[in-house]
Amino acid sequence: MTAVNSNLLPELEARGLVAQMTGEHGLAEYLSERSRTLYCGFDPTADSLHIGHLIPLLALRRFQQAGHRPIALVGGATGLIGDPSFKAQERQLNTPDVVADWVDRLKLQVSRFIDFDCGENSAEVANNLDWFGPMSALEFLRDVGKHFSVNTMVAKESVKQRINREGAGISFTEFSYSLLQGLDFSELYKRYGCTLQLGGSDQWGNIIAGVDLTRRQHGAAVHGLTMPLVTKADGTKFGKTESGTIWLDPNKTSPYAFYQFWLGTADADAYKFLRYFTFLSLADIDAIEVEDREAGRPAAQRILAEEMTRLIHGVDQLAGARRITDALFSGELAELSAGDLQQLQLDGLPTANLNREELQGKPLTQLLADMGMGVGKQIKDALGRNAVLINGVSMGIAENMSVPEVFSAARALFGEYYLVKVGKKKYQLVVVK
Repeated sequence: MTAVNSNLLPELEARGLVAQMTGEHGLAEYLSERSRTLYCGFDPTADSLHIGHLIPLLALRRFQQAGHRPIALVGGATGLIGDPSFKAQERQLNTPDVVADWVDRLKLQVSRFIDFDCGENSAEVANNLDWFGPMSALEFLRDVGKHFSVNTMVAKESVKQRINREGAGISFTEFSYSLLQGLDFSELYKRYGCTLQLGGSDQWGNIIAGVDLTRRQHGAAVHGLTMPLVTKADGTKFGKTESGTIWLDPNKTSPYAFYQFWLGTADADAYKFLRYFTFLSLADIDAIEVEDREAGRPAAQRILAEEMTRLIHGVDQLAGARRITDALFSGELAELSAGDLQQLQLDGLPTANLNREELQGKPLTQLLADMGMGVGKQIKDALGRNAVLINGVSMGIAENMSVPEVFSAARALFGEYYLVKVGKKKYQLVVVK
């Protein structure tokens, strides 16, 4: 029988990763007795998970490392309905073929975080369409619906908010969501012996519905545990930037942009996020905090960015993200590969695609102004301060080169790339064909 780490729940609490749990302290004893099977559900509301999913996703990994057996449930059925929990309005319903494609993508993503070949506690990926698909409406109403009280469902805070919001309301479709999630728990208990459900704190009502239904249908005592929804110290939404959501899919958010997101974490959040998201020991995180305080310059953000990029994208992509970051910061571009420069373009670095004819007859100040690098006077001032760099070379006024000479093939990186920097923070990638 798989040995379990009895210190798991106390460590989760010390990391701030426990919001609510059934049975209070009895759950710690239950988990320490022997290996248990647990699950967390992920609805396919997009073609990728994002960093808002990381805490429950990494919790599955933490439980598996402690000797338990994780199930990642991908909601092929619930994804067709939409969870109303604390949403201001109805979700847009997606077509079955779109949801099916997203289910396949999410299965691949969750599979990177848990081990499917480690003996008794090997992970599983399940899809709730497997049991909802063959079920008729009459079966659902008779076998599931009869166990739920509408009075209790209406009293749920997330439902009350929607009912009381003028002009919004809630459809019967979304109102029924907790029945579907409740049946998930009951089915996973029947099929896999699953006795614990994890979720965000907004899922508490749905989890309790599953605990109750499993007891009614199977006479079994099962448990629920929720984790806090991540908030930032400044009140802004975690995982959102000016350019949008931070996705786990590298084609939607590149490893470089992912690295930059964590690097930009506020000091007030850095140590909390190290506890939430990384697998560094609590002692190591405490030591980082002490060292940062003594040094007066925090290293926590760099460590956080490196740990998270390595965890999600691997060591090679971390190396690329660091290489790009270091090159932009230091101006040393020799280490950049052609792939790195293409990555900068994909990451949304402002890019001008030109042909050589467009370089004729334009002064450098006008060309850079046309690219949005500043107005003519600002660029002239920057040139006078030697603060305009193209591929790391200062373009001072004294150099007096024509634009075709500045952007000559001989001066290009990999025959076509020019990284333009004006002042300390303005960057532009110029690609000349």
